Amino acid sequence: MNLLLDTTVLVDALRAREHRRVLLAELIEADHHLTISAVTLAEVYAGLRAGEEAKVALLLAQFYCFPVDREIAKRAGLLRNAESRQGRTVSLADAMIAATALEHEQTLVTDNRRHFLHTGVQLLAVSDWTS
Repeated sequence: MNLLLDTTVLVDALRAREHRRVLLAELIEADHHLTISAVTLAEVYAGLRAGEEAKVALLLAQFYCFPVDREIAKRAGLLRNAESRQGRTVSLADAMIAATALEHEQTLVTDNRRHFLHTGVQLLAVSDWTS
């Protein structure tokens, strides 16, 4: 399965929270292809703590990073617009991550299922993962 990792999954892995390192290892062992969005890359670096840069670079280098291109940007804008018309708020970052998953036919691995519920993205909630 092609899996796009959401930001919180990576931050938890970096900070050794919630057994996320074990989860990532299990996903790799199960032959899943793990990827990230350029938006996730930016969000992880934006939340960097002092002394984490080398560890972050090493972790993020493990995953193919999908760039944000014209089609992803357009799809994210349309998705956010559609959500707004339904009275729901989706952040631009989450819309871009969702658009990346949709454009590249990725299942999104996230702790924040509610952020993506109405986006059309196939979700794998971390709480649902069983090896």
